[in-house]
Amino acid sequence: MMIHSDIRFRIEESERRLSPCAAKSRFSRGRLTPEEPSPVRAEFQRDRDRLIHSKSFRRLKHKTQVFIAPLGDHYVTRLTHTLEVAQIARTIARALNLNEDLTEAIATGHDLGHTPFGHAGEETLNRIYQDGFHHNEQSLRVVDLLEKNGQGLNLTWEVRDGILRHSKARDSVVAEAWGVARTIEGQIVKIADSIAYVNHDIGDAIRAGLITDKDLPARSVAILGQTHAERINNVVCNIIETSWDMVRSGEDSAHQTQAEYAETRRFIEDLADQNKPLVQMGERVLEALDELREFMFQKVYIDSAAKEEVDKAQQLVETLYGHFCKHPEQLPQELQANPRGEPIERIVCDYVSGMTDWYALRVFEEIYVPRLWSVPSSPLDLKGRL
Repeated sequence: MMIHSDIRFRIEESERRLSPCAAKSRFSRGRLTPEEPSPVRAEFQRDRDRLIHSKSFRRLKHKTQVFIAPLGDHYVTRLTHTLEVAQIARTIARALNLNEDLTEAIATGHDLGHTPFGHAGEETLNRIYQDGFHHNEQSLRVVDLLEKNGQGLNLTWEVRDGILRHSKARDSVVAEAWGVARTIEGQIVKIADSIAYVNHDIGDAIRAGLITDKDLPARSVAILGQTHAERINNVVCNIIETSWDMVRSGEDSAHQTQAEYAETRRFIEDLADQNKPLVQMGERVLEALDELREFMFQKVYIDSAAKEEVDKAQQLVETLYGHFCKHPEQLPQELQANPRGEPIERIVCDYVSGMTDWYALRVFEEIYVPRLWSVPSSPLDLKGRL
């Protein structure tokens, strides 16, 4: 079967209809290691596909979002959270005439470095690992160094930047901790992450009986809406309306040259250096969303009936980390090889942070929980055990 060599070219040409502020795959800053282009996919498409096919992405289905190792079918996991972030981010990107492929790729990879047991695991590793631990930095390490048996995924600069800068400080859903993403698509993912987790965590907390919908702050509900769908729709629409003029959504970039594109990128990055993202929401909506987020911190994330289980999870993560630092010979063979000659603590941090909830529980049980031994009482029992 012949592959027509102009397929990728046609895809790249279609990006000319995007806003001049949109990231363009043909003008990407490139990869850590140069590669031949795909005959049928633009660069950001390739990144999204590599992330979806990665082992780290698959493991997200068994990693905690808020509730540790949930048994119910409808609780959000780190995987379903990632899919919701991608959906919300793509909706905003499409409405603002930006690059959906880049937006989806950043959203797909943003949480690959998350620990088992959610933020409980992250806080523990950040406390006990000497260099500190932050899941966004670990996500970048996963795609750069750990995936594909240490080869990494060799993603584009734009995707890597968005993954690193998606995290925010406690103060607000728009608070900066790692700076503003250098692409508007990365800025969208950062804010979509907050929209997704605040709303689906409310649903999980109600499902778990920790709160009721009547407990939600009345002012936030009045502004954002009573239901999950209303809140997401109202915030997304507000972001699109507030950001519309700043990204010049009504114009396309049909005649944009590479030099003009580079000038636009410098403009966006200069604003980012000043902590001025182009994707924003109205002040009233932002205050309501921040109030809702703070309510979740106080009633669910920090002080809730699940606190005892969070403490247990943190003790488990700390115990596993200490055990493998003392017994590196028990690490998987591929980690013992350590081709980069990194400190054992770094290797153990990679191993423990990459575990799913259930795998961490199983490893802990194998190491520390004694196995019961019983002697067969009859030949029939013995036969049944063979």
